[in-house]
Amino acid sequence: MQTRSVSPRPGVPKPGLGARLHALRMRWIDNSPHFPAMLLVPVLLFFLIWNIVPLLWMVGMSFYNYSLVTGDPPRFIGLANFADLYNNLAVWQALSTTFIFVFFSVGVETLLGLLLGFLFWGSTELPGRRLALTLLFAPMILTPAATGTFFRLIYDPTFGVANYLTSQLFGTKIDFLGDKAWAMASVLLVDIWMWTPFMILITLAALGSVPKAELEAAEVDRLPWIKRIRYVILPHAKFILMLGILLRTIDSFKVMDLIYQLTRGGPGNTTEVIGITLFRKAFEGFTMGWSSSLAVVTLLIAIAFTSIYLYILNLRMEGGER
Repeated sequence: MQTRSVSPRPGVPKPGLGARLHALRMRWIDNSPHFPAMLLVPVLLFFLIWNIVPLLWMVGMSFYNYSLVTGDPPRFIGLANFADLYNNLAVWQALSTTFIFVFFSVGVETLLGLLLGFLFWGSTELPGRRLALTLLFAPMILTPAATGTFFRLIYDPTFGVANYLTSQLFGTKIDFLGDKAWAMASVLLVDIWMWTPFMILITLAALGSVPKAELEAAEVDRLPWIKRIRYVILPHAKFILMLGILLRTIDSFKVMDLIYQLTRGGPGNTTEVIGITLFRKAFEGFTMGWSSSLAVVTLLIAIAFTSIYLYILNLRMEGGER
């Protein structure tokens, strides 16, 4: 059988030497067993340079007495910084304020997120649903600094909208950010306004993971809504919900910019969370050793939160399997 060589089509130039070498090189890369490692190396280098190295530097600096103001070289003092943290009343007050802020912000955001998430999940045919969801998610994409500036103007005791409404409704004005009785509640309201959409999004994602066949079976069996949530929805949605609560807990625990923009931690130390204390000691007092030890303690508390959440989630998953 005679074969004919296929000549190139007229007008189509043959690939040059550079193009052929490039094709061979790309084919070698695709077939190389080291291709996955080649993809991971840039990410690992970025993580090493911007995460691991600063973390190790911070942990090492926490054992030194080092201030940028004096200009003296770092002096090793062991656990003295941590002992000073333990005996520092201001640190304990900041931690207690932080825990109060985390408890109320995450709790209210979770409840509102679940309520509104179920509402939007069950109203797929509602007119204007997509527009309402888009507007509802708008606060979540704003920067905390911009949100803090915006609400500081709203809360302003002289020309703020909030005081205009209170004077019209109750005949009095309230210094929302300058009064100790109102400062924490006012800050919490801003955080809840900003991050409840995140919990709504998490709730919608969790509800979307529930198999439709099980929901249809529960509807055919006329299972009450309480039992549907307990036996059908929660077993599938609890992992995503717990992940959302964990992320909000960690984010609320390290909050700083929003509160600093609103109250600077005042009045007094009513709204001074641990992030503001750390900022003042590090970037206003320039006590780098002491600030590093406080950052290490904050990191350990965040890790403890994560471990507790994961333990509870694994415990419930094991209980469900049994």
